[in-house]
Amino acid sequence: MTYDETLARLATMGPELRTGKAGVPRKWSLDYMRTLLQALGNPHRSFRSVLIAGTNGKGSTAATLASILSAAGLRTGLYTSPHLLRVNERIRLSTGQSPQFGDISNDNFATLFTLVDSTAAALVERGELPHPPSFFELLTAIAFCYFAEQPIDIAVLEVGLGGRLDATNIVEPALSVITDISLDHTEWLGHTVTEIAREKAGILRQNGVLVTLPQHPEANQAIGEAAIALNARGVDATAAMPYVTSTATNTRNRYSLDIGPLHIEVDSPLAGQHQQRNIALAVTAALELSNLYSYDINAETIAAGIRQTRWHGRLEKLSRDGRSILLDVGHNPAGAWTLRAAIAADKQPPRNLIFGCLEDKPVEELAQILFPLFDRVLLVAVPSPRAASGARLLAAAQSVGASATLEPNLAAALTALTHENAVITGSVYLVGEARALLIVEGWTSNAG
Repeated sequence: MTYDETLARLATMGPELRTGKAGVPRKWSLDYMRTLLQALGNPHRSFRSVLIAGTNGKGSTAATLASILSAAGLRTGLYTSPHLLRVNERIRLSTGQSPQFGDISNDNFATLFTLVDSTAAALVERGELPHPPSFFELLTAIAFCYFAEQPIDIAVLEVGLGGRLDATNIVEPALSVITDISLDHTEWLGHTVTEIAREKAGILRQNGVLVTLPQHPEANQAIGEAAIALNARGVDATAAMPYVTSTATNTRNRYSLDIGPLHIEVDSPLAGQHQQRNIALAVTAALELSNLYSYDINAETIAAGIRQTRWHGRLEKLSRDGRSILLDVGHNPAGAWTLRAAIAADKQPPRNLIFGCLEDKPVEELAQILFPLFDRVLLVAVPSPRAASGARLLAAAQSVGASATLEPNLAAALTALTHENAVITGSVYLVGEARALLIVEGWTSNAG
């Protein structure tokens, strides 16, 4: 199967959380991943793994940790989701000799897709699987096979949804990291922070190691109870937080850290004060791995890894000809509040918003948080079959008294703001489309 054929095949797969075009809710079980991976030779057992779960910040934490490990000379795999533009972005590799991570090649992706897909089809035909793997299960198996073939020293795995039944949770993690938890995907994970935290805590292991930070009291209690039940050793990342939290800007995070004998000069391209929590988790996880496996991780490698982190679309500012456009993938209320705080901290905040999101997102709540900040709101359809309708977007804008118009597409919205600064947010898909258009047009990123 060629790369183009694999993309066409992926495009025919049903919604991630449901089976087939009828939209029947999928029954989730790690036994299905276990069966598939066993048929593939259990590739996930050939390297160490770190699992990172949470509602917000898990991708930034994963990217920062992977960059630190690579700077320390480790061949590091990075598996994240979703992607901004190309599915290859989800599966990345650094050799430990270069700070930059490279996406899986088209040829490798096509070859491994064919292997995993045909293996799964044979299992279904023999009755060993009740149905083909989901989009995410299939990509997770491809990532494991790719990392095993390279081979790598360690993989940093961002949990896709929840934790307990997520396909990535099939590994036996060297340690588990839990980032900030809030309400999202409530249809699947629960309608309270406590219920969601319990699902996220499913990545913990008996006598394992947990790295986290104090957060919402309900989340703290649920995570703590899970850790105690499993006799997991908890590591508080508070020591890796800066003493002065006002050093963040909307372009970079720069501050000093003193952790035991280590003096670390943090210079992260990830913008926003909230990133200080994600950086703290990554630094603490790296130090724990160094203690557990004698990795050569020191102040210099930590600083270099943080500085070399690349994670686009998170408070990423693109500039050209004196103009700027801020891209942010925030698609839930917690992410919207983080974006709002960043805008409020800007001395000259943009007055225009381009917004679009998926139908299963709390459109009305996102509108309440963000729309009143702007003089002009341009609404566009997200490039996804699950996009929220224009009628719903307009109704949400009208409910908060926003001056909003519905544009035919993103290109038209950008054209309407030819001489003005703007924010583009609401969906990973929208930000990915916007970034691709703007980079082609010669806009440059503060994030490299």
